[in-house]
Amino acid sequence: MTKIAQLEKSIKKLDRNKGPLIPLLQQTQAIYGWLPEEALRHISEALDIPLSKVYGVVTFYSQFYLKPRGRHCIKSCQGTACHVRGGKNVLQALEHHLEVSEGGTTKDLKFSLDTVACLGTCFLAPVVMVNEDYYGDVAPKEVPKILKNYE
Repeated sequence: MTKIAQLEKSIKKLDRNKGPLIPLLQQTQAIYGWLPEEALRHISEALDIPLSKVYGVVTFYSQFYLKPRGRHCIKSCQGTACHVRGGKNVLQALEHHLEVSEGGTTKDLKFSLDTVACLGTCFLAPVVMVNEDYYGDVAPKEVPKILKNYE
């Protein structure tokens, strides 16, 4: 089934009385891995919502992405505890190894690198999260070994 056919299937299942835009955007992102313009236009037309409103919602919530994302999402904590214990150096090692800046995605679409203010695991500082896996007390030299688990 094509991605647009999957999107159309999601649209048909909507309960239009429950404000379907955000759930539909979430489903669309699950289908595509991001929110391409073609899909947003389709949603706009299907829900009879101006495209500007759709974009307004997409750009308001940080969970939505307008550019392709990597298969593996890396979050490098830059909160106070992580910062004090070397989180910035870990981030620099990630950027160097992946050859992307914070907020970027590798050319092969394997990894996306983001920073977060807190992962809620301050006792493990500095912390890196790859997908749903936490790595604590990370030293910059450990970055290649961590990433190798996902290649």
